[in-house]
Amino acid sequence: MKILIKGGRLIDPASGLDRIGDLAIAAGRIVSLGAATEFVADRVIDASGLIVAPGLVDLCARLREPGHEHEGMLESELHAAAAGGVTSLVCPPDTDPVLDEPGLVEMLKFRARKLSRCRLFPLGALTRGLGGEALTEMAELTEAGCIGFSQAEVPVRDTLVLARALQYAATYDYQVWLHPQDAYLSGGVAASGAIATRLGLSGVPVMAETVALHTIFELMRATGARVHLCRLSSAAGVELVRAAKRERLAVTADVSINSLHLTDVDIGYFNPAMRLTPPLRQQRDRTALRAALADGTLDALVSDHMPVGADEKNVPFAEATPGATGLELLLSLALRWASDEGLPLSRGLAVVTAGPVRVLGQALGSLGASAGRLVEGGVADVCVFDAQAYWGVTPAHLSSQGKHTPFAFETSGFELPARVRYTVVAGQVAFESADLSSGA
Repeated sequence: MKILIKGGRLIDPASGLDRIGDLAIAAGRIVSLGAATEFVADRVIDASGLIVAPGLVDLCARLREPGHEHEGMLESELHAAAAGGVTSLVCPPDTDPVLDEPGLVEMLKFRARKLSRCRLFPLGALTRGLGGEALTEMAELTEAGCIGFSQAEVPVRDTLVLARALQYAATYDYQVWLHPQDAYLSGGVAASGAIATRLGLSGVPVMAETVALHTIFELMRATGARVHLCRLSSAAGVELVRAAKRERLAVTADVSINSLHLTDVDIGYFNPAMRLTPPLRQQRDRTALRAALADGTLDALVSDHMPVGADEKNVPFAEATPGATGLELLLSLALRWASDEGLPLSRGLAVVTAGPVRVLGQALGSLGASAGRLVEGGVADVCVFDAQAYWGVTPAHLSSQGKHTPFAFETSGFELPARVRYTVVAGQVAFESADLSSGA
């Protein structure tokens, strides 16, 4: 299909593009940027007053299938991705069964392709069954479509196993994705501090993150492995990453929308919607994370999307399953962060487009350098949104099967900027808002 997105404000953070113009799409590619006077389109989308940006890239979204279909189906969660302007996402391997066999990976990618709503980049399990003992067949999983290897939320207790995993990954230049948390220090349910003490909740100290980071960086020095650090949560962790980057270790890192906007004070009176991993920390940590994302120490912002069923959330705080829906909030919360920090709109978009693409690098394969960009000849993954449309999150209206979010307007009072109007994936309209229509 030939699509003409007409008269929008074209913003590409990677190239610095920011101007009013048209974007023409044919055969799944962007064929022109600017005035498209001679382009004959099958469909014209009027983008006057709207922002036309690259499709968002989310580095952490659990789709809950296979194994947890009662909490989220592949179809519902990929629809939520499209509704949030996300055109590419990375899913961790902690499905049921775990993504440690090539057949499971191939099946998941095949189903995602059939739905044609979002590009899916799965992570393979670093160890069999995420058990932290035997390494998986990384070469076979890579051939099946895995773009890296992860333990999801399950730390490797045996440092020797982790060392061997990083050594093997470095030999073949595979990227390892690790959530820095020490297995013996991270058993609590809230961040250690005055709030956890007052509420009588078991604490997770900052050193659960920093001890893990020290170990990871020592192993990186010894093996030369490439590591992506998932969802940093503390000011001390940020400083360690900053030092590692100055040392030129091959490390990248991200932060979740939850840690970027919330603190342990938001737990309130045991609100189970605030039961998250990593736990919400103090304001000084949030301030450090915001600054680190702005200065590039942290490379990307992620939704940390994890649909959780009502039965798993409507229980006492300490018993609630950690997690929240986030795919449909990623764009709005990125732009709210940029606004709060006095940064331009393009910087808010960069942490969910160009930044994640740099993390993925060669793993993008055929998408190449055009991913996360608006460039002639590049892939036509596009998000069209209204930056001036403010909204309060109503869980019942979310497309995700998971309805629990810390940002629900009735409890948080958060009013968010930006509503997605159209999402285009590989030149096909994957989502359009019901309250706008296009001309033909």
